[in-house]
Amino acid sequence: MPTEVRVLVYQAAYDDEQLAAVRAAYHRVSERMAEVPGMLGNELLRSPADPTALVVVSRWSDTAAFRAWEEGAGHKDDTAPLRPYRDTRLQVPFGIYEVEATY
Repeated sequence: MPTEVRVLVYQAAYDDEQLAAVRAAYHRVSERMAEVPGMLGNELLRSPADPTALVVVSRWSDTAAFRAWEEGAGHKDDTAPLRPYRDTRLQVPFGIYEVEATY
């Protein structure tokens, strides 16, 4: 049975200028991806403990929908505006999680 998936992509902004650039890039990427089949929505989150740390959390209908988009020709173009702001402090700048339970 397919289950929803969350994809987390970690970003970083080290000053107000970079933060503004991440926000602008997030909005561009979100507009591009609004019609991607299986994408249910996304959020840009910022850590209150470390204001340089941000994460884009996207919601997908299932792993197959995410993989179809990820392996497609448009994937790299869709996300290009955010790529320069990936958090290089992390060994792996993303995570893919299947929803196990929800209320």
